[in-house]
Amino acid sequence: MIDQGRRGLQAKLALFGGLLLAAVTATPACAQPSAVPVSVAKAVQQDVPIWLRGLGTVQPNYGVQLRPRVDGTLTQVPIAEGQDVKKGDLLAVIDPRPYQAMLDTAMAKKQQDQAQLANAQADFARYASLVKQDFASHQQLDTQQAMVKQFTASILGDEAQIESAQLNLSFCYITAPFAGRIGLRNVDPGSVVHSGEMTPLISVMQVQPIALTFTLPQDTLPAITKAMGKHPLEVVAYASDDKTELDRGTLLTIDNMIDVSTGTIKVKATFPNASHSLWPGQFVRARLLIGTDAQVVTVPSVAVQHGPDGLYVYQIGPDKTVSVQPVTVTREEDDVSVISRGLAAGAVVVVAGQSRLQAGSKVAIREDASSPVKSGS
Repeated sequence: MIDQGRRGLQAKLALFGGLLLAAVTATPACAQPSAVPVSVAKAVQQDVPIWLRGLGTVQPNYGVQLRPRVDGTLTQVPIAEGQDVKKGDLLAVIDPRPYQAMLDTAMAKKQQDQAQLANAQADFARYASLVKQDFASHQQLDTQQAMVKQFTASILGDEAQIESAQLNLSFCYITAPFAGRIGLRNVDPGSVVHSGEMTPLISVMQVQPIALTFTLPQDTLPAITKAMGKHPLEVVAYASDDKTELDRGTLLTIDNMIDVSTGTIKVKATFPNASHSLWPGQFVRARLLIGTDAQVVTVPSVAVQHGPDGLYVYQIGPDKTVSVQPVTVTREEDDVSVISRGLAAGAVVVVAGQSRLQAGSKVAIREDASSPVKSGS
């Protein structure tokens, strides 16, 4: 039994040795490393816009909360919620009858005082004639002259009462102060309203054109003011995803003070808003175009790598061998990096597959992914 076990062990050792010898024999003396598949792009020379980005809120160009200025019953609201109105369109009516009666009373009082003034003037003329003939005293003449002045002043007071009554009567008819869009109605017809109420009857917002205020770092203020002195500056509004363009407008003005708590400056732009893509209170991302870098060398931002000694790219030589090329990046615009030093236009750089590369590595270019650099938007 012992001899049989020894013979079995010897057979296993012989088999293992044969397999090991076959593996060593099958290994080539000098294995050639395979080329690393990569995606590439060319460094191109092009114009790159200079955008300043900020967060902002859409505001109506004009916006009012219409409240009653006289007491009374709201009798009519002849417009629909969400309706577009023009300047001067009738929006609401408060019962005008009490104020029409006050106007009629003031006008009647003026007519009465005018009649008394005419009589006083006639008496004054008669007394003036009698005084010349010594048939009346100067005291009577002076008294009559005072009556003329009294009724003249009464008429002036009547005219003021008439103007006040006309003004109150006009307040019964609430009209649109400018062209805009009606909001939701807060008070229904039939309700009794009072002047000075906090709750508005209705709101009107001008949404065409519309305004946008957004903030930018205070360090950008010199560049903005310099660019504004040359030409109007374009502003583009994007949705919260920073990809969907909503509208294009023009920078209107810069605020007169920097926010000391945040170190930012507030700017305001105006937009035509022809498609109603901007709405009051909407949160948007804004981009302000202040200039263009002309004919600079650019590469896709994914090509730029961060190393212990700074930024670099993997540049591909004519023999499909990569080299580590240090570069200086001036700025990034969307997915494009502006290179000020280290690369020339036409250089081929790796944009995907860098994790398996080192200086001197051979590469295989994936033709379907190779494309030139696109301009920043």
